[in-house]
Amino acid sequence: MNILVILAHPQKGSFNHAIAEAAVNTLNQLGHKVVFHDLYAEGFNPVIEAEEISPKAKLYPSLKKYCDEIKAADGIVIVHPNWWGQPPAILKGWIDRVFKAKIVYRFEEKDKGERIPIGLLKAEKAIIFNTSNTKEDREMETFGDPLETLWKKCIFGLCGVKNVERRMFTVIITSTKQQREAWLEEVKSIIAKQFPRL
Repeated sequence: MNILVILAHPQKGSFNHAIAEAAVNTLNQLGHKVVFHDLYAEGFNPVIEAEEISPKAKLYPSLKKYCDEIKAADGIVIVHPNWWGQPPAILKGWIDRVFKAKIVYRFEEKDKGERIPIGLLKAEKAIIFNTSNTKEDREMETFGDPLETLWKKCIFGLCGVKNVERRMFTVIITSTKQQREAWLEEVKSIIAKQFPRL
């Protein structure tokens, strides 16, 4: 399977980097073809320009590889921290610029964009690994876990990905080395379950 792995964390050596590394290594060991992007390391430009918005806009060469990869992916893995209940701006910008009409979704012929889009992604599964410094019970009681809705309903659900699993690791800032090692084993287990050996 072709698996696209996207990492969005600016700090080298972060636990997000460790999660991404564990995911990529496990996928490789299971015989999958992995395409990996560290958006910060690549200097991805998250700012969408006005001329990109139209569905008829010409695709920038710098974006074509990302669009081709998301279309070709049989599975998707996203790794990012929870910042203010949202992904980092660089990841939101990647979504804004890469999740384009006629690439990840379309509307019916006479639909002007006011209805529910039809998903075009062939990937059947997506995994999102998040880190947070908010305790799980407070996240649910106070904030209602906005990332769950964002990824499952507002993004992948509208683009045709039916199986979306999300795992939040928290509290990172006070976690021990042993706890992080256990979490990385969980990452490997989730990857192996969703994308078993070929």
